[in-house]
Amino acid sequence: MAAAKKTTKKTTKKVVKKPAKKTATKKTTTKKTVSKKTATKKTTKTVKKTTTKKVVKKTAKPKRTKVVCISHKEDADGISSAALIRQAFGGDAILVDYPGQMEALNQVVLDEKLKSLYICDLGLSKKTQDEFIDIMATLRKNKVAVTYIDHHDIDPNVVKALEKLKVKVIHDINECTAVQVYSAFKSKLNDHASFVATCAAITDYMEDRPIGSKLLQIYDRQFALISATVLTYNIVGHQKEPDYLLYLVEELADSKFPHEIPNTFEFAQIQVEKLSQMIAKVKDGMKTMKNLGYMEILDSGASGAVNFVMGLSGKDVGVAYKERVDHGIYAVSVRGSKNCKVHLGKIVNVLATDLGGSGGGHDRACGAVVPKPKIKKFITELNKKIK
Repeated sequence: MAAAKKTTKKTTKKVVKKPAKKTATKKTTTKKTVSKKTATKKTTKTVKKTTTKKVVKKTAKPKRTKVVCISHKEDADGISSAALIRQAFGGDAILVDYPGQMEALNQVVLDEKLKSLYICDLGLSKKTQDEFIDIMATLRKNKVAVTYIDHHDIDPNVVKALEKLKVKVIHDINECTAVQVYSAFKSKLNDHASFVATCAAITDYMEDRPIGSKLLQIYDRQFALISATVLTYNIVGHQKEPDYLLYLVEELADSKFPHEIPNTFEFAQIQVEKLSQMIAKVKDGMKTMKNLGYMEILDSGASGAVNFVMGLSGKDVGVAYKERVDHGIYAVSVRGSKNCKVHLGKIVNVLATDLGGSGGGHDRACGAVVPKPKIKKFITELNKKIK
């Protein structure tokens, strides 16, 4: 009996101890479960945060892929330069005159997709150069690659400021812009590009310069001269048709000769007829001062008439100007003969700026934009500065 009692006691003790162990196990399991839930919540939060950050980065930094060339629209040098840039790098062309230059730049600076910008044959004046540098600074801050190619007279301090901003400056007053584009990017251009550059040199009166003359030697002179002339007449005659000018850029970039572009010779013939009629009008309407001849042009471009004014006046300098009613200004073309001893581009730059306009160019071929009420003063002061 005693033995039986002892056994019972031992059994009871063992049974009492077992629940304690089970309770401990339950508590531990509960804690582990809670820890897992907490860990899961933290993981979920981390994933959400990471995902949100990635989305924000993609929105803030759009990819820059666009290539744009802003070039002069009024002559073969500007159009040819845009065509060569298009052939070498692709992209879009924006064609402007001098009054529209800064407006175009202020538009492209806002383009978040712009990667590379080429600016061709658009000289700077004292009025525009500071704004130009500011725009270049903004573009470079946005990591846009900028190349400025030109042959007009430019302030050396402006060149230094642009180079400091790491704008690539290609500038030589001895070669037209298209020839400089051809020389700089020859490895990216085809053989036909040399002909496009040659036409530009001819129409800018720079076919006798070191590189321009070598390019002209590649081709029959008369073939090059008639091609350059036809191209020029089509450009001058379509100034109010921007789509046609862009079409010319595309055709030249695709290695077309001017005579291969539909209707160019027919249109050039129409322009020749108009210019022949201009001779009589210049004889009747031209006025002279001591050192120059001048005339307001009403029914054609000033650049087409200015050589007639110079030649028929018997003076070393000719001035032709046409009103731009939409801007309240006169667009002025100035030409000098081989006997002209002053740098017309430098004189016109300072004079036009002082009168509230802008201008500049070469020694014997340049242009200006002058406020309408100041045109007479511009001509009078220019006459005084020509010796």
